[in-house]
Amino acid sequence: METLIVMGASVGGVSALSTIFAALPADLPAAILAVMHVGARNSVLPEILGKTSALPVRFAEEREPVRAGRILLAPPDRHMLVANLAGQAMVELTRGPKENHTRPAIDPLFRTAAAAFGPKVVGVILSGYLDDGTAGLQAIKACGGKALVQEPQDAVAPSMPQSAINHAGVDWRLPCAEIGPALLALASGAPAPAGAAQSLPPVPQWVAVENRFARGVGNMEQLEKIATPSTFTCPECQGTLWELHGQKPQRFRCHTGHSFTAQTLGELQHEKAEDAIWAAVRALQEKEKLYLNLAAKAQAWLHPGTASEYAAKARQAGEQADMLKRALLA
Repeated sequence: METLIVMGASVGGVSALSTIFAALPADLPAAILAVMHVGARNSVLPEILGKTSALPVRFAEEREPVRAGRILLAPPDRHMLVANLAGQAMVELTRGPKENHTRPAIDPLFRTAAAAFGPKVVGVILSGYLDDGTAGLQAIKACGGKALVQEPQDAVAPSMPQSAINHAGVDWRLPCAEIGPALLALASGAPAPAGAAQSLPPVPQWVAVENRFARGVGNMEQLEKIATPSTFTCPECQGTLWELHGQKPQRFRCHTGHSFTAQTLGELQHEKAEDAIWAAVRALQEKEKLYLNLAAKAQAWLHPGTASEYAAKARQAGEQADMLKRALLA
């Protein structure tokens, strides 16, 4: 296999992938592994994408070989990784820690492909929100591979390709309609001459360590080599987040393996803060109802002073709940 194409997409990605796959021939001399943010729910993504593709499209299976002329997708709730076993690409599927609050995530596929196949890898980032895939594309570039992104103005959600452009040193930025022909041209390029050196460039330490976490075998001693403890808490497991050294955009990982860019972490912290405030609103509304009931009973039992105290507490709880609701809805 001369070329391994790895692709990542999120919101707007179904249309982008369909367009790209429709432009590729059945005899494409490259393998394609693709991650779409499908989460843990059941998905008919292979059937949808297969309608436009001359190449077979299906979910990957554990330990299957990666061969030219077919497209394998990351299945729901599984990270799809790739390993090089005696020169043969093999798929690994894992329920390892979520990265950027998603599983499957793009970064684990890209990083493991970069470490296993170096210059043979072409990474492609398509439409999607936030910035999953940027760090993976950086790993591909660091290991000698190529980076291609969808032109942000052409994407339904431009954030992911724009982040890659800003931080990963991409080689090409193309509208979706031109990506398929570009991949075909890259895959059809002249193979390395017989006897050419096949050694891969060194894998950066941060890539190797993060790949261990993706495979579920990372530990705190290894994390200490590439990160420093921060003051932030992991929103997945409540452990301490460590800030990874020299990463742009800024990224964090906890010692159990959850990983976040600063942007994704901010979005999750916002969601958790909002959930906590709504929980406070609920508690205050229940408090108001309780004291109103107590006030009514005290009044019925001819205890007007006590009824007045309960009514005052009910009003206070109601006012506090209304204040929090106004803040949420502002």
